[in-house]
Amino acid sequence: MPGCFRKTLFGLASLVSFVSFILIVVAMGIPKWMTGKILCKTGADLVNATDPELVKFIGEIYYGLFQGGKIRQCGLGGRRSKFAIFPHMVKRLNTGLHVMIVMFLCVAIFFSLVSFGFCILNAVQVPYRAIKGPAGVCLWNFLAGGFIVLAVTSFMAAVKLHHLTERIANFRENVFQFVILEEKFEDCFWLCVASATAHAVNLLLIPISGINFPKIKTKTEEANVTAEDIMY
Repeated sequence: MPGCFRKTLFGLASLVSFVSFILIVVAMGIPKWMTGKILCKTGADLVNATDPELVKFIGEIYYGLFQGGKIRQCGLGGRRSKFAIFPHMVKRLNTGLHVMIVMFLCVAIFFSLVSFGFCILNAVQVPYRAIKGPAGVCLWNFLAGGFIVLAVTSFMAAVKLHHLTERIANFRENVFQFVILEEKFEDCFWLCVASATAHAVNLLLIPISGINFPKIKTKTEEANVTAEDIMY
């Protein structure tokens, strides 16, 4: 049976893995990975809008991995609309890259759950196989964190290199052209970063569990009984 110190560390590691799992699921489900401001360039050019008038042509956009929405401002008031990335819009985007982001996060979810299960196992007993012990737990955390990093890096590449926001903003816009004025990574993106950080914390906790602290030994003194002690 594992000691109290080992149980505590693996219990904490299992909690961290479960929190990481929750963070990824929440991040994938909420469409708030990116927000931005979009300028209706066609409308602004038609009326030769100057700086004070450009406010009437600046809208907003937000999106996640599966859906999003935008507010179109083309001089006649704001018009709200929502959209789904799958199955239609993904054809307009970099399909392979976007699908890879989703797959990376799904694999990370799987390894987070595997890490959670193995942490519980190590907190209850000491496995006789190395892959089930601390080495295996470190491996699952490394894989989970690595796939999250790949997903986050791929999303940043899609935004900055493949102009993801601009492609989404101009989806099915036959008359108006939108230009991106501002982009901002939102909470769901940072939740994935926090999830990867959680697995990095586990990679620090697991090796600590293998440290064997020296036991404090109490020195027992032998009683020396002399003839004088017997007399008294």
